[in-house]
Amino acid sequence: MRIAVARFLTVLMLAMVLLTPVAAAASVEERRDEIRQMADKTLQRLYKEKPSAQAAIESAYGYAVFSNHGFKLFLLGGGGGKGIAVNNVSGQEIFMKMAEVDIGFGLGVKEFSVIFVFETERAFEKFTADGWKFGGQTTAAATDGVSGDSIEGAVVVAPGMWMYQMTNKGLALELTAKGTRYYKDSSLN
Repeated sequence: MRIAVARFLTVLMLAMVLLTPVAAAASVEERRDEIRQMADKTLQRLYKEKPSAQAAIESAYGYAVFSNHGFKLFLLGGGGGKGIAVNNVSGQEIFMKMAEVDIGFGLGVKEFSVIFVFETERAFEKFTADGWKFGGQTTAAATDGVSGDSIEGAVVVAPGMWMYQMTNKGLALELTAKGTRYYKDSSLN
């Protein structure tokens, strides 16, 4: 019985990966517009769920929005996504990608969005220039450690950098160690 369930889940996961719509040879500008639209929809959803986020993002030095898709099949998993980082001061847009590797027990498929808020130029520049690697879990407390301010619903992930995460759809049961990398998309910049 367990073997049949495992085979079914394996076939289901492969079918989902193979049936995921593949973008036709869209132009660079069409792909950029698609990412901008995803970012706008994600921010509107965040603002609806956490109204205080809008003021925090608009007053920040910059922000980044990513749409991520992930899977987990027993001991291994992974995911990928795309996004955009925006400098609120200059209006500059930097298109980015993300990749994720999971090791640990779990099973599922999920789609989620991540929004980073950068309080300082240094945090924004470091994220966009060097990329960023993330492992483990963030703390539940969301204070800046200086003035005691917080961004409701966000967590501090690095000095001057906050993160919101929203699950879009999917179901996943997992206990994992994750490694996530964010980096520039050389084909869109």
